[in-house]
Amino acid sequence: MYLSSEGLVLLLFFMTRSLKKGIFVDEKLLAKIAGKSPLQTPMIKTWKRASTISPEMVGFTFGVHNGKTHIEVLVSEDMVGHRLGEFSPTKKFNKHGGKMQKELEQKKKEAEIAQAKSANAAADAKKK
Repeated sequence: MYLSSEGLVLLLFFMTRSLKKGIFVDEKLLAKIAGKSPLQTPMIKTWKRASTISPEMVGFTFGVHNGKTHIEVLVSEDMVGHRLGEFSPTKKFNKHGGKMQKELEQKKKEAEIAQAKSANAAADAKKK
C-alpha cells in the first residue's frame, strides 16, 4: 500500500491469480511511456512478460525478452488486456515429422529440381 501525492491510498497488486487482486501492470513501464509520443519513442526493453497491456500502451513498441533476445512487439488496440509475454514466444517451433517427413521433403525438392531442369532445357531449345 502506498500513499500518492494527492493523499489517496494506492494499492499495488503483484499477484495475478484472482480477479479481486486486480491486474498487474508494471509501474516502471507506465513511467517510461508517461508523456511520450508513441511514434517518436524508440523500442522500450522490458523483462516483465507478466505485465498486462493497458490502453496507455497502445502504439508503443516494446522489446519483450523471451529468455534469449528481445522481440519487438507493437501494441495495438486488440492487445489490451493481454499479457506482454503472449506476443513473445519462448520456444522455437521447427517442424513436426521425422523420417517420413524428411522423405516427403526430399521428393518434393527433387521434383522442383527436375521441373527447373526441364524449364531450362525448354528455354535453351527456344534459343536455338
